[in-house]
Amino acid sequence: MKGLRPDLEIISQWIEPGSRVLDLGCGNGALLEYLRHERDVDGYGLEINPENVIACVRRGISVIQSDLDAGLSDYFDDNSFDYVVMTQTLQAVHYPSWLLQEMLRVGRQGIVTFPNFGHWKSRLQIALGGHMPISRALPNEWYDTPNIHLCTLKDFEQLCHKLEIEILQRNVVDTAHRTNIGTRLMPNLLGEIALYRFQHN
Repeated sequence: MKGLRPDLEIISQWIEPGSRVLDLGCGNGALLEYLRHERDVDGYGLEINPENVIACVRRGISVIQSDLDAGLSDYFDDNSFDYVVMTQTLQAVHYPSWLLQEMLRVGRQGIVTFPNFGHWKSRLQIALGGHMPISRALPNEWYDTPNIHLCTLKDFEQLCHKLEIEILQRNVVDTAHRTNIGTRLMPNLLGEIALYRFQHN
């Protein structure tokens, strides 16, 4: 198999072998295919893009074409999975707090990744440039971005506290998905992408 994207590699290390995994916005199914081969995972995907759905089917991935904003109740019962994963999608859904709760309704643990709007370059572009930031993690102009609910690490962690969600693991990286002393000491200022693993309190 081809190597996995670095952020997906980090996520794969958080998932126990033999688990049941649901990947929300699963794209072309690369993560689920990797987990099936390397971790003996029983995986399912939800994806709205028809071309990605076809790519999943070609990989042998069980996939449902669906809009995440419609929720998960039409497809999955409570506690159907060990992990529910959502990569680089939380900021693009209409109801992120509700979807986080849905993830923990159908899964024992949740894993999400998102771009950190608190990164220093974003702050600097707003403060000095007076415009919405554009960066490697946020490459779109404000008028054509799919991102509608951008947040910082602090915003996400405050929401988890409000929803009584316990954060089990956090990894803050740059756009090459590497950690360094800066992202460890000042993650909300120097981290470009955040990865979280969590469960109900």
